[in-house]
Amino acid sequence: MLTNFFFTLRAAKLPVSVKEYLTLLEALKEGVIGPSIDDFYYLARTTLVKDEALFDKFDRAFSAYFKGVELLTDFGKEIPLEWLKKVLEKELSPEEKAAIEKMGWDELMETLKKRLEEQKERHEGGNKWIGTGGTSPFGHGGYNPQGIRIGGPGRNKSAVKVWDQRAYKDYDDSLELGTRNIKVALRRLRRFAREGSELELDLDDTIHATAANAGMLDIKLVPERHNKVKVLLLMDVGGTMDEHIHRVEELFSAAKSEFKHLEFYYFHNCVYDYMWKNNRRRFAEKTPTWDVIRKYNKDWRLIFVGDATMSPYEILQPGGSVEYNNEEPGAEWLQRLTHAFPKYAWINPEPQGVWQYRQSIAIMEQLMHQRMYPLTLAGLEGAMRLLSK
Repeated sequence: MLTNFFFTLRAAKLPVSVKEYLTLLEALKEGVIGPSIDDFYYLARTTLVKDEALFDKFDRAFSAYFKGVELLTDFGKEIPLEWLKKVLEKELSPEEKAAIEKMGWDELMETLKKRLEEQKERHEGGNKWIGTGGTSPFGHGGYNPQGIRIGGPGRNKSAVKVWDQRAYKDYDDSLELGTRNIKVALRRLRRFAREGSELELDLDDTIHATAANAGMLDIKLVPERHNKVKVLLLMDVGGTMDEHIHRVEELFSAAKSEFKHLEFYYFHNCVYDYMWKNNRRRFAEKTPTWDVIRKYNKDWRLIFVGDATMSPYEILQPGGSVEYNNEEPGAEWLQRLTHAFPKYAWINPEPQGVWQYRQSIAIMEQLMHQRMYPLTLAGLEGAMRLLSK
């Protein structure tokens, strides 16, 4: 079985060697781990993957190969809690959902404070306490049009704050593109930026001109051509962006190959007072947004990549971030960035047909002065045409 696992990893473009595979087999033979799929995952990743940038690619290959294996062993265990949670996830009718009243920001935060003081035990179902599977605005696994998700996975994409530390993964910049179309679209910007006033020797023309001039040296010069375009790429990661990982990786990979001068940073949902370059160390290695603004000149093209799908509070409200209490609203930082870099655009991987149904996208479009384009070939060409002016 593990031989096929090895070839699965190789098929996923992971640089796994035979020596590393033999190390894994030796560790299993010596009984380093017990009969646990989780223990095997960590052992396999440790022995087979040497670059943490490839962890995400390994995770996807591992999941695809071993999907369902854990269900075949150890039937003596209790039924996992995750299986039981599905029973608690209510399927409410449109009328029932409409009857659940939204709370304003201040009311929501004040009510949560009271619940934390009053609640002493776990709660499932219902419409008041912090728990799972109910209609309370606090908890997860149920339904509320606007609440605070505490633990657990997202379900309805309507939480205004998330109290659950999540680990995001860097986008893979070495992904092999299935087509060259994205590169061609990005090349429009590079083509318009290839200009220069300095001269360089045109060797072929010099040889022909010298030969035609009876051997008398006739030097020919042409303007030196530079790929001068400089791109500052800010990418949304985590949450609803997980649905668009593959397409964003294609864009990221193409951008790194097309632009000689490319700098990138990550943010989550909306830009605030800091960004980061490595998702696994995003809390330890933060880059202040002010430093980014001061570091790069106005001639850098600023490109945001994100689905702009979030609570409006995350854009407009101090403390609206789902992860921490930001002192200033995201809208303030977006305006500072677009003022510092006059040539900017937003690339949205969400289908353009759903934009009109997302309040946050409408707000973001307004802040971007309608410079939002879909992540399609036509959208990319439109954005590159705008940025090249």
